[in-house]
Amino acid sequence: MQISPFWYSLLGISFIFTSLSVSAQQTTKFTVEELQRLGLQANGLVQAARSQIEMAKAGVVAASAFLNPEVTVTAGPDSNRYSLAVTGPTSMQRSVTVSQPIENPFMRSARINASEAAVDASRASFDQVRADLAAQLRVRAFELLLRQEQAEMEQGIYELVEDVRRRIAINVERGEVARFELIRAETEVQSALNRAQAAQLTVQRARLALMQLTAGAMPSDFEINASLKDPVQLPPLEALRQEVPAVNPDVLRLQAEQERANERIKQEKAAVLPQINVLYTNYQDAQFTSNIAGANVRIPIFYRRRGEIDTAIYDSARIRETLEYRRYEISQLFESAWQALQIAQRRVDMFEGGLIKEAENAVQVAQAAYRFGERGLIEFLDTQRILRGILGDSLQARFDLQAAAAEIDRLRAHYPKELVVE
Repeated sequence: MQISPFWYSLLGISFIFTSLSVSAQQTTKFTVEELQRLGLQANGLVQAARSQIEMAKAGVVAASAFLNPEVTVTAGPDSNRYSLAVTGPTSMQRSVTVSQPIENPFMRSARINASEAAVDASRASFDQVRADLAAQLRVRAFELLLRQEQAEMEQGIYELVEDVRRRIAINVERGEVARFELIRAETEVQSALNRAQAAQLTVQRARLALMQLTAGAMPSDFEINASLKDPVQLPPLEALRQEVPAVNPDVLRLQAEQERANERIKQEKAAVLPQINVLYTNYQDAQFTSNIAGANVRIPIFYRRRGEIDTAIYDSARIRETLEYRRYEISQLFESAWQALQIAQRRVDMFEGGLIKEAENAVQVAQAAYRFGERGLIEFLDTQRILRGILGDSLQARFDLQAAAAEIDRLRAHYPKELVVE
C-alpha cells in the first residue's frame, strides 16, 4: 500500500515533536553538591594543587635516602728513573679507595621531619584550594538562580505593563483616554522590555561563569536542581567558633610550616656537629698489597653556621607571628560572615512576613482601580515599581543568605570531600 504525502507530513511532524520532547527530557540537572563535585574533579587548579602533594611526598623519599659511597680508582705503570740493574723490571700500580659518609642521625631525623611537615602543608593548601573552589561554585550556582528569578520577575512585569498598554490603546481608539496616556504606557513598556532583555543576558553571563569554574565539564543547557528558598543548615554559633580555627586549611598550613621551620632549626644546629667519612683503600703493586682504613673528620672550628641557624630561627618567628594573626583574622572573618548571615535571615523573614503579599495586593488594587478609572496610570506604575523593588530586594536577601552560608562553609572547609577521589 502506498502512503500519501499527507501522511508523510503527519509522520514528520510527530517525529519532530517526539525529538523535542526527548531532548527536553534529556536536559541535565545538577544539585549544588553535584556541581561542587564536578568542579572539584575537572578544575585544573585543583589538579595542580594535588600534584604539589605528590611532589612533597617525593621530597620525603629524597630526605629519607642514605648517602651514597664514593669509589676512587687509580692505576698506572711505573717509570724507571735508574737502570734496570738497579730498579729491576717495571710494574703496574692500582689503588681503590672507598669513602662512605656517616650521616648525623639528628640531622637526618630533622630533615625527614621537615619533609613530612611539607607534605602536611601541601595537603592543607590542597584543601584550601578545594574549599575556595567549592564555595565559589556554590555562590555562582545561587547567583545563576538569582539571575533567573530576576529575569522571570522582569518578564512578568513586562507582560503586566504590556497588558495595561493594550487596554490603554483600546481606550484611545474609543476616544475614552487621551493619547498622552498611550505614549506614557509605551515608554514604560519599552523600559520594561529593556530590563527583561538585560536580565536574560545577565542569566547567560552567570551561566558562563559557572561553566568556567567547572572547566567546561557541564553541558550548555544544564539546570540547577536547587532554589534560593533552600534552607541553610549550620551548626550552632559556639560550635562554629571552636571548629573554624581548628579546621581552617590556611591555619593548618601555617601550623605545618611552623613545624617545618622548627625542624629546620634542629637541622641547622645538628649540622654544627663534626661530619665523618669512613675510608678504605686497597693498594697493589708488583711486590706489595696493602689495605688501609681510616676516617675523614670535618670539624667546624672557624664557622659554626651561625648565619643559617639565625635565618631558621627568624623564619620560624615570622611564621609563628603570621599564624597568630591569621587565626585572629579568620575568627573575625567568621564573625563577619555570621553577622551577614543573621542580617540576611532577618531581611528574608521581613519579606516573608507579609511585605511582598501587601505589595502584590496593592498592585492588584491599583490595577483594578485604574481599569475602573478611579486611579491614574501614575499611581498604578508607582505601585508596580514598589513591588518590583520589594521583589528584587527579597531575591537579593535570599542570595545574600546563601552566600554568607557558603563563606562560613569555606572558612570551615565544609564541602563534599567524600565525593572527591583522593
